[in-house]
Amino acid sequence: MEQQIVQKGHPKGLYLLFATEMWERFSYYGMRGLLTLYLTKSLIEGGLGFDDGNAGLIYGIYTGLVYLTPIFGGYLADKYIGQRRSITIGGITMAIGQFCLFFSSHENITMFYLGLILLIIGNGFFKPNISTIVGQLYAPDDTRKDSAFTIFYMGINLGAFLAPLACGFLAEDYFAVKDASGAVLSYGFNYGFLAAGIGMVIGQIMFNLLAQKYLGDIGKRPASATKAKDVVEAPLTKPEKDRLTVIIIMMLFNIFFWAGFEQAGSSISLYTDRFINRHIDFLDWTVPTSWFQSVNPLFIVLLGPLFTFLWTRLAKAGKEPNTIVKMAFGMILLGVGFFLMIGAGLERGGDSPDEAIKANLLWLIGTYLIHTMGELCLSPVGLSMVTKLSPLRLGSMMMGVWFLSSFVANFLSGYLVQYFSKMGAITIFAIIAGVVIFLGLLVLVLSKKLLQMMHNVR
Repeated sequence: MEQQIVQKGHPKGLYLLFATEMWERFSYYGMRGLLTLYLTKSLIEGGLGFDDGNAGLIYGIYTGLVYLTPIFGGYLADKYIGQRRSITIGGITMAIGQFCLFFSSHENITMFYLGLILLIIGNGFFKPNISTIVGQLYAPDDTRKDSAFTIFYMGINLGAFLAPLACGFLAEDYFAVKDASGAVLSYGFNYGFLAAGIGMVIGQIMFNLLAQKYLGDIGKRPASATKAKDVVEAPLTKPEKDRLTVIIIMMLFNIFFWAGFEQAGSSISLYTDRFINRHIDFLDWTVPTSWFQSVNPLFIVLLGPLFTFLWTRLAKAGKEPNTIVKMAFGMILLGVGFFLMIGAGLERGGDSPDEAIKANLLWLIGTYLIHTMGELCLSPVGLSMVTKLSPLRLGSMMMGVWFLSSFVANFLSGYLVQYFSKMGAITIFAIIAGVVIFLGLLVLVLSKKLLQMMHNVR
C-alpha cells in the first residue's frame, strides 16, 4: 500500500470504492424512488394502498433511521469487526432486504416491513465504513485526499442518478400492465426492487473479489479502541467549547433544511405523480414519476465542479463567503425553490383534486435546480465545518451528532406529509418556503457572532 500512497494520481483502490459505493447508492436510491409510490398506489395498481399521511410517516421513519444506524455500525467496525467485513455484512443484508421487498405485497406485508428493517440495519454497517477506507488510502498530510473524496462523491451521485431511471423504468413502464390507450393499470414495483437488489449484489461481488488486490490489508482489522491508561485528556478550552456550540447551533438549522429538502421523495413526488404534466408531446411519452429522483444527483454532477471553481476564484480574490454565510444561502435557496412549486399550484388554479389539470414540467425542474444549488452551499460545507471545528479527540462523535440532524429531519419530513392532503400542497410548500427563508436570514444575522465563536476558523 505504500506504493499506492506515494505514486502520482490516485490509488486504484479509490476507484474500486467508487464503483462499490455507486452500486450501493444505485440500490438505495432505486428503492427510495419507488417507496412512496409503492405505498400510496391502490392495490389494483400493484401498490399497498396506504393513505398519504401514513405513507409519509413510513418514508420518514425509514430515511431517518438510515441516518441513525451508521453511528452503531461505525462503532462496531472500529471496535470489533473492521471496516471491510462491515461493508460486506451491510451489503449482503441490504441485498436480502431488497429481495424481501421484491416478494412483498398487500397480502404479504410482513416481507415489506422485514425488507425495510434489513435495509436500515445493512446501511448502518455499510455507510460509515466505506468512507473511512477512502481516507485510509492516503497519508494524513496527503494533498490528494480532498480530490479523492470529490471523486468518491461523484460515485454516490452517479448511482443516485442511474437508479431511479433503471428501477423506475422497470416499475412504471417495462413491467407495468397498460390498457390500449397506454394508461397504466398495474405497476411493476417489485421488479424495481429486484433491480435494486441485483445492483447491490454486483457491487458486493466486485468488492470482495478485488478488495485484497487493490486495498491490501486496509480496513481488515478493527481500529484500536483503547488508550494508554496514563493518558489523561485535557479539559476542553474556551475556544473549543465555543466551536462545539457553533456545531450544535448549525445542526439545529440543518434539521430544517433537510426536512424541507427531503420532500423531494415524498410530497413533491406525490405532487409530481398527480399534478405535473409529465407527457412529452414530441416523443408521445410520459416520464415515469420515479425518474425525477435522478434530477437532483444529475444537477450535482453538473454543478459540483462549477461551485468548486466558484469558491476557488472567490477565495483568490479574497471574496469567498465564510462557512456560516454559505450555509445561510443554502437555506434561502431551498425556500426559493419551493416558490416554484407554489407557482405550479397556482397554474393549476389552486389545490384542485382534479388530476386532469396539470402544471408545466418546468416548475418542477426549476425547483430541483434551485434546491441542488442550496444543497451544494450547505451540505459539503457543513461536513467540512464539523471537521474544522471539532477537537481531534471528538471528531468522530461530532460527525455522528451532525448526522443525527438528518435523522431528525427525515422524521420531521415524513410528519409534514400527513398535512399534504389536509392543508393542500400550496399551503405546505408556502409554509416550508417561509420557514427556511426566515431561518436562513436569521443565520445571516447571527453570522458575525457565530464567526467570533469559531475563533479564526472560517
